[in-house]
Amino acid sequence: MNNRILVVEDDITLNQQVCALLSTLGYEVDCIHDGEQGLSQALAIEYDLIILDIRLPTMEGYEILAQLRKVKQTPVLILSACGAEQERIKGLSLGADDYLSKPFNLDELVLRIEAILRRVHALHTQAKTPFKITLSDLHLDRQQQQAFFKSELLDITAIQFKLLWQLAQNHKETLSKAFLYQCVLERQFSRYDRSLDMHLSRLRKKLVAVGLSAESISTVHGKGYKLHVPY
Repeated sequence: MNNRILVVEDDITLNQQVCALLSTLGYEVDCIHDGEQGLSQALAIEYDLIILDIRLPTMEGYEILAQLRKVKQTPVLILSACGAEQERIKGLSLGADDYLSKPFNLDELVLRIEAILRRVHALHTQAKTPFKITLSDLHLDRQQQQAFFKSELLDITAIQFKLLWQLAQNHKETLSKAFLYQCVLERQFSRYDRSLDMHLSRLRKKLVAVGLSAESISTVHGKGYKLHVPY
């Protein structure tokens, strides 16, 4: 089932741009231009994410967020022309998950949306997953933060374990850099930040050192990374 997103933005042109882009990417999108209608829609329907403008007719975005947080924890990404730090702090203090100032790059918007959705999905999945994962001769223990290959303990850091756990939990699936930044490094993705690549390179070398193939962690160009442990 596709993620369902509510866009509450009174700028008709921007609203149409964002909704058209998200629809093209496969999201189910509802587009609202009015504050009160936006709140009503947000309360009535279970959305995976709400993109919320601050300056809206009939009810401003902060009030919508405050009312919403009384009954729901739906992820909210705030859009606003108000770039002042105090405005951003107010939005986050009311329970927003992220804040993007206008004007913004649509590519960055998509990355932030993806990061929020994947982070929420990861939290839900983590709550349901066992503390151990076994993929052929690779064994991971989340409680002990330890990984073994053919009974040999891997000498990996806490961050490298988190990275390996996410890749193993989504075995053979491609995980984007934005998702891994959120789940492993716990910060927003930046194309100029090479720390994830560094951790992944070091993890790959340690896996190779104990006998796994160098291709066990592969780079999917333009998309991210995936783990493949042959059975």
